[in-house]
Amino acid sequence: MPVHPAAKALLDQVAAQESPSLSSQGVELVRQGYVAMRAFLSEKPAVANVEDRAIPGPAGDIPVRIYTPVGHQDPYPVLVYCHGGGWVIGDLETHDGISRAFANAAGCIVVSVDYRLAPENKYPAAVDDAFAALNWVAEHAAEFDGDATRIAVGGESAGANLTAVIAQLAKDAGGPTLAYQILAYPVTNLAFDTESYRENSEGYFLTQESMRWFWGLYLNDDSEGADPRASPLLREDVSGLPPGIVVTPEYDPLRDEGEAYGMRLQEAGVDFEIWRAEGMIHDFLGMTNILPESKAAIATLGGKLQAAFANVHDE
Repeated sequence: MPVHPAAKALLDQVAAQESPSLSSQGVELVRQGYVAMRAFLSEKPAVANVEDRAIPGPAGDIPVRIYTPVGHQDPYPVLVYCHGGGWVIGDLETHDGISRAFANAAGCIVVSVDYRLAPENKYPAAVDDAFAALNWVAEHAAEFDGDATRIAVGGESAGANLTAVIAQLAKDAGGPTLAYQILAYPVTNLAFDTESYRENSEGYFLTQESMRWFWGLYLNDDSEGADPRASPLLREDVSGLPPGIVVTPEYDPLRDEGEAYGMRLQEAGVDFEIWRAEGMIHDFLGMTNILPESKAAIATLGGKLQAAFANVHDE
């Protein structure tokens, strides 16, 4: 189907600005622009409580933000959330709105992870921080009314890349046991030769040029892209991973690699859903101020989380 009219209006507005490429702007300016853009696009629904903490990490404290939803159940299931931004931009503030929305939609606590960013901290720093945060949640959930037996992971874009990777690492480590994983338009492979890259290389919010820039800042060199901790699609054995869903916007260069990862999990016997969001563009879940479909999608994903959490205690 055609690009959603509200998304098309945003794309037209972006095109009219004729902004220089990300690489020519430089990291700090791109970070500032991302903060402003997310503030404009994302609603911030009320939740019952928000708490900032610093938790121990492999190279110093990791900032996290803990969201308790409206409504009460004690203890709450927990979603560990990794923000998007190409491993280079984004923070707790840029994804404050979507973290709040997921908390209320799923009736769970959301722990948003402010992992170290590149290029100051290159691969695998973000992976190490995300996995450390997951393990901290499993060990300390009771401190914030969380239920360590009902933990899920989720993220968008580069954050969904980290989500897929830490789900793999948790399997290898024998825990934490995960109830579900949400991969929203994930980066799963260092490759630019898919049909979706050819179809959507520019003009649809995320560009191929931007992704090459992000990868170049994230990795120490391209050879690291062959490591499944950078490209989770390349993992040989994907059996036994947690159930979940991959959400792939129709007009997104990352669409095909996300769906390829979902198909690999399905073929390995994992209960995994592939949801192509027709007419949508990259980052659409964070566009709740302009896209009613964003709110509807978060509500749907929240329902899937609720069902997965309920299934833990039914087994």
